[in-house]
Amino acid sequence: MARFGYTLMTEQSGPRQLVDYAVSAEQAGFDFEVSSDHYSPWLASQGHAPNAWPVLGAVAHATDTVQLYSYVTCPTIRYHPAIIAQQAATVQNLADGRFTLGVGSGENLNEHVVGQGWPTIGRRLDMLAEAIKLIRELLTGDLIDFRGEFYEVDSARIWDVPDVPVTIAVSMTGPKSVERLAVAADHLINVAPDRETVAGWHQRRQITGVLPEGRVIGQVPVCWDPDRDTAVARAHEQFRWFGGGWAVNADLPTPAGFAAATRYVRPDDVSAAIPCGPDLDAIVAAVAPYVHAGFTDVALVQIGDEGQQAFLDEAAKPLLAALRAEFD
Repeated sequence: MARFGYTLMTEQSGPRQLVDYAVSAEQAGFDFEVSSDHYSPWLASQGHAPNAWPVLGAVAHATDTVQLYSYVTCPTIRYHPAIIAQQAATVQNLADGRFTLGVGSGENLNEHVVGQGWPTIGRRLDMLAEAIKLIRELLTGDLIDFRGEFYEVDSARIWDVPDVPVTIAVSMTGPKSVERLAVAADHLINVAPDRETVAGWHQRRQITGVLPEGRVIGQVPVCWDPDRDTAVARAHEQFRWFGGGWAVNADLPTPAGFAAATRYVRPDDVSAAIPCGPDLDAIVAAVAPYVHAGFTDVALVQIGDEGQQAFLDEAAKPLLAALRAEFD
């Protein structure tokens, strides 16, 4: 049976609100919660970008049962992998074993801010593979000296190693990333219902003869509201960047760049791609391609801070009931 999650969108809400939403989402019955990790929102109209890691720590402390994911952190440029290892261990301790570290190769929007440039995709994948190797070594709690092509650590040790090991989910969006990263990951992340990537991921792991199946975690944007026109307007204002696709979105450097790239996107274009309004069946239909492609976990993104609590209070429980009835 598929599991259904809630997205803590750091681009559209402040840190206190995110913790409150996390508690409400757990009470509504979501199985897990994922947190984005951005330095900037995609569009200025979203208006927020708190640091994800203090938020995850607060959420871990404020909740009891939901599984938690970073979705996703780039551990290669803005963060050094040694810092990510320490942060992941700390959140896992606070969460009593409920945390999974989700990582990816990043977006220019967030990584360029530290002045280290924006590498090619091939180089970013190599950096990510090395970062994952270093993070895993550090999470053993051993004293580590590491000399790689991209990273070095000297006499580094994670002192507070959690009793439950941190598993690592990796964002993979095509055959190149699957070939490079499949065996480095415990779980697969993909934001498109890409059956070929899921099949390739399983095949690469099965070849080893020892690696377990792992989970496949996806994400679906929705804009629930009692009034459909309000939902369409909000989705257009805050989420029209979504249609650009990963290849475009990964390279744009600023919210102004996203605004320029999406200036001709119409409200009708957004509502054709994202379920908007009160119809829960439309949301179930949007989730179906992911389940049918082999995703074990699907996180919903409720677009916009305005109406977020109403979604959790009014729509979440009947929506979860409908999803579980459909995909049980």
